[in-house]
Amino acid sequence: MDIKTRIQTLTDQINHYNDRYYLDAVSEISDFEFDTLLKELEELEKAHPEFRQPDSPTQRVGGSITRNFETVRHQFPMLSLSNTYSEEEIRDWDARVKKGLEGEPYEYICELKFDGISLSIRYENGILTKGITRGDGVQGDDITANVKTIRSLPLNVRKFEEVLGENFEVRGEGFMPTKVFEALNKEKEIRGEALLANPRNAAAGTFKLQDSSVVASRKLDCFVYQFISGEERFTTHEESFLALQSAGFKVSNSWKKVSNIEGVMSFIHEWDEKRHTLECATDGIVIKVNSYAQREKLGFTAKSPRWAIAYKYKAESKSTTLLDVTFQVGRTGTVTPVAELRPVNLSMTTVKRATLHNADEIERLGLAIGDEVFVEKAGEIIPKVTGVAVQSLARIPIVFPTACPSCGTSLLRNEGEAAWYCPNSEGCLPQIKGSIEHFIQRKALDIESLGEGKIDILLENGLIRDAADLYQLKYEDLIGLEKVHVDEETGKSKKISFKEKTVKNILEGIAKSKEEPLAKLLFGIGIRFVGETTAQKLAAHFKSMQGLMNANYEELLAVPDVGEKVAQSIRDYFQSESKQHFIAKLQVAGLQMEAVHEEVVTEGNALEGLSLLYTGTFENFSREELERKIEANGGKLVSGVSKKLSYLIVGEGAGPSKLKKAEELGIPILNEEQFLAKLS
Repeated sequence: MDIKTRIQTLTDQINHYNDRYYLDAVSEISDFEFDTLLKELEELEKAHPEFRQPDSPTQRVGGSITRNFETVRHQFPMLSLSNTYSEEEIRDWDARVKKGLEGEPYEYICELKFDGISLSIRYENGILTKGITRGDGVQGDDITANVKTIRSLPLNVRKFEEVLGENFEVRGEGFMPTKVFEALNKEKEIRGEALLANPRNAAAGTFKLQDSSVVASRKLDCFVYQFISGEERFTTHEESFLALQSAGFKVSNSWKKVSNIEGVMSFIHEWDEKRHTLECATDGIVIKVNSYAQREKLGFTAKSPRWAIAYKYKAESKSTTLLDVTFQVGRTGTVTPVAELRPVNLSMTTVKRATLHNADEIERLGLAIGDEVFVEKAGEIIPKVTGVAVQSLARIPIVFPTACPSCGTSLLRNEGEAAWYCPNSEGCLPQIKGSIEHFIQRKALDIESLGEGKIDILLENGLIRDAADLYQLKYEDLIGLEKVHVDEETGKSKKISFKEKTVKNILEGIAKSKEEPLAKLLFGIGIRFVGETTAQKLAAHFKSMQGLMNANYEELLAVPDVGEKVAQSIRDYFQSESKQHFIAKLQVAGLQMEAVHEEVVTEGNALEGLSLLYTGTFENFSREELERKIEANGGKLVSGVSKKLSYLIVGEGAGPSKLKKAEELGIPILNEEQFLAKLS
């Protein structure tokens, strides 16, 4: 795989994991695996900045916006922190701080890194007025009513105005205390309901509830860790902590001020064991420069402050027995082995199953049924088997199937790929179901009302065979359908009934999905290797479904970041008669087959007659916002540096090739501040 393709693959992969974590409160890989992927991407982008993707997760805080709540822009971006599992890298960071402060004495504040839901809480005239989720770091969901149910957050701090001021913001970590989580699960078990996976997921789901009275009953809590104001109220982080505590905010009493890196190391080692006794899960330590003046001097990178870093503890690992290996078929036909384990308690959850990824991984780990194996789970993530603890004397070899465990079709394996897959995409039930679930997901056609086992019911009743059939469903097809749905993880059952309200929501959701743009449709139809980013580029380039279907191999390769493998996959998809029929059904149903150009709202003419190009990332704009701002002020966006370019706008991590060419051609270069000044 060439470097450009690897960077694009890593970008799509990490963005997917970010979406699953922040949007769905689901972690598909361990923190360590995620950070390893991110580090690889950072190193590749550093060596080859010309291949950095516009939506690279190295330039943005991970995350997305949930539904049902109003989206609110953060007054101050909620940046993430750089993190490491290495004490040596903490020492390297300390050396950079020392160098940046040019010999000044400095102090650190060490805090526990709580594993909950990041919140931004605004106070105006001393009254709590807004509670906002992190979202993507730039904007989040307004969950004020739910935040106000947290008893440890004061609703009125007017009497502390002299210390805190009238208008300010606090940042905190919302969480469900362990005892509350355990009691809630006990109640669910008595009622025969599916158990909550872990405290973090329970808190994430609770904050999304529309009924704040239910939220209040779940007794969420919040540790506050930051004070933000337009005024200079304090000179150190320590002062702000003490002031917040005196005003009634819940600040963890585990924080400590230290004067050197050895104090930091001592704090890390002290809490490695003690953290397991706390009321909230914690997976690391945050270290911050105490002085605000020194923070100002050290500054920020595009995505995180230089004056803070997070140290993350290694994954908790335990041994258990590998009882069996089962095989699952995914949306694209990939057959994945799953370890069936003797239940073991890990990171506050009972682990019964863990992914084994593929046949090569089983061979690499030397696994056999009956062995005692190591399982680890960092944070609140899907567990992973990492090796053999003790080989069983009666161990049974794991035999990977040669035929699909669902439909019996012979499995295939492409050269250079680790996965075996079933090629029967039209007749293999798990693939049919998976493709429909992919189609209705939020990032695709967004038919949220069809979740929780409803697709199973439609398939079992012969009402659908592909996603296009959803648009033929009628009220009389659905009303009265029911089934007992069994959760695969917990084994708990729940009756799903298609009653009046359910059917109404389903049909409304299906109808509304017809309004989703072409890019989301292209992602939703499930072309192999076409992720969300690539789908957007294809829609922008070809403007219509028909234009893409008619494109030859060379025309596909002309699309930015579409390589040979992706181009061939697109051609294979549209050359299939069954896929052509599927697209025709979607067109008849009235889905968006053409890209809709948004009308630009004119703001002024400061850029009239000018051609502009940008590179890098910006503090005040996302990529799309910057493009709209240029067009709204009369400017024209171009795709490359040439003599005709009026200005090159550069942000953090600007591509060196564009900068070099602009300098050679004498093109004026603007930073973000100069660009904003030009608009005014």
